[in-house]
Amino acid sequence: MKIIDEKNFRFDVQPNKKKERLDVYLANNLENATRSRVQKLIKAGYVTVNNNEVKPNYIVSPNDVIDVTIPVTPRPDKAYPEEIPIDILHEDEHLIIVNKAPGMVVHPALGHFTGTLVNALLHHTRELSEVNEPGRPGIVHRIDKDTSGILVIAKDEVSHAFLAKQFADHSIEREYWAVCWGKFKEPKGEVTGNIARSDKDRKVFTVHEEKGKHAHTFYEVIEEFEFASLLKLHLKTGRTHQIRVHMNHINHPVFGDPVYGGRRIVYGSDLAKMKSRVANLLEIIQRQALHAKTLGLIHPDTKEKISFNSQLPDDMLFLLHELRKY
Repeated sequence: MKIIDEKNFRFDVQPNKKKERLDVYLANNLENATRSRVQKLIKAGYVTVNNNEVKPNYIVSPNDVIDVTIPVTPRPDKAYPEEIPIDILHEDEHLIIVNKAPGMVVHPALGHFTGTLVNALLHHTRELSEVNEPGRPGIVHRIDKDTSGILVIAKDEVSHAFLAKQFADHSIEREYWAVCWGKFKEPKGEVTGNIARSDKDRKVFTVHEEKGKHAHTFYEVIEEFEFASLLKLHLKTGRTHQIRVHMNHINHPVFGDPVYGGRRIVYGSDLAKMKSRVANLLEIIQRQALHAKTLGLIHPDTKEKISFNSQLPDDMLFLLHELRKY
């Protein structure tokens, strides 16, 4: 990808690129893009292929040149309330526990100034900590846009500092569930390895022997399928994309992950039937099959241990249902 300026992008499709729908290709290659947003850009004429306007279902071919113009809206000076439904698991005068839906950005950022969890929280309550910059009230930690699951939000500055220290000390208990490619040799295991930005793409992270920050992930197999496994994972550290990077590093990428190898056949035969099965499953889940399922912490006021659990979202439940058929 070549960035021509801050709103124009050009993609020179590689000669060995497999054929793929244009909207899927751009959703996987434009930062903070969703398939629905890409489709709107294409239909509005902001995307051309070889200087021609096309439809979202255009099949990208090797050596195509794709130009994308993203309309730029002024960056707001702060986040504003928006009436967006959110799943609140618990709320008191000190904190809020939210079960974030997949596809929702946590706070406003370049390309996503509206429609975020922060916008929804501001509509829900005016009581959010102001420790952060104006666009991130109450945000103690984050999970990726396309990862679903539990987040804790601070309502006041004292609670924010108390919760942030728990994250810094790695004393917060977090359990993630993920569908990963392949069957594991052992039912339990761990992955260690520094996580650093890739030298080839600064938006992508990789395991590096020397650079980066130490990261430690524990996993346990819950259920096995023909060519995938359901895992529960615990984080000893909390690095950006940690689970996705570590699982890809041990050749068990999170199923459906567009960045870290989860949308290609990693295990199984090359038979047409296998490819058809995987294609159908990838249609079910347009993101990484990763969910922050449980969160345990010490309450900032009572100083008692509290824990919260959330159900898997519909797309992961349907994916598991279909995997069990095989």
